[in-house]
Amino acid sequence: MSRIDESKPFVAVNIAVLTVSDTRTAANDTSGDALCGRITEAGHHVAARSLLRDDTDQIEAMLRQWIADRSIDVVITTGGTGVTGRDVTPEAFERVLEKRIEGFGELFRMISFAKIGTSTMQSRALGAVAGGTYLFALPGSTGAVKDGWDEILRWQLDARHRPCNLVELMPRLQEHLRPAG
Repeated sequence: MSRIDESKPFVAVNIAVLTVSDTRTAANDTSGDALCGRITEAGHHVAARSLLRDDTDQIEAMLRQWIADRSIDVVITTGGTGVTGRDVTPEAFERVLEKRIEGFGELFRMISFAKIGTSTMQSRALGAVAGGTYLFALPGSTGAVKDGWDEILRWQLDARHRPCNLVELMPRLQEHLRPAG
């Protein structure tokens, strides 16, 4: 449900998109294309985009690179969140995350349940924070990307969303690193 306060200014955020797949290429990355289109349509910036195979070390390295890049506010991955042996995106997230956003995965699965029923239990979608950057892992289907963006991230990454949103918290994500005083 949209709760946009039109009296507040829109704040564009910089979002990096990573597709994780052993089978997709830049030519057939429908999920990545759908996500990038939605990000741009919402008024945000696709700050970086990449496609990697299901390899924990490579995914971790890309996450660390983007987390260290102060111009990137959010990283959204698509793919690699299932339960097969090759699905390793959550494991890569575990190596870098500082705090989980438990509600993201719970809410994603609730939304997904209404569409695909109990099959949603196979999704290990998750949200987290690391180095002042938001991280979100979505399943690789185009439908899952649409659900994750349209139903959750679109709203939480809009500074006008009420009663609260993730954008207004960005300046405070690293306050634990500031000296007390």
